[in-house]
Amino acid sequence: MTVKIYNKLVRDKIPDIIAASGKKAGLRILSDDEYVRALDDKLREEVKEYLDSGDLEELADISEVLDAIREARGYTEADFICVKKKKSVERGGFSGRIFLTEVTDVS
Repeated sequence: MTVKIYNKLVRDKIPDIIAASGKKAGLRILSDDEYVRALDDKLREEVKEYLDSGDLEELADISEVLDAIREARGYTEADFICVKKKKSVERGGFSGRIFLTEVTDVS
């Protein structure tokens, strides 16, 4: 018998997928605080996977984790979009590909 330790947040269907493969999963349901911390850890994991691969699938995973974080913290999608648009109007986006190299104080 081989046991592999994960200790990480997984998608909702993963326990069923594990069971269908004939394996047994150890599971527990997280408290609200644990869930937010686990989502933050999951975001780090998914960002690293995206940075390592550049794959669209990993980018989609990041988006899904961000949605879950937003919901867990009590923000609506409308709240998120509003803040995103406000920042874009006030500070711009990234489509200009501007890379800041330095700022000199001339005063």
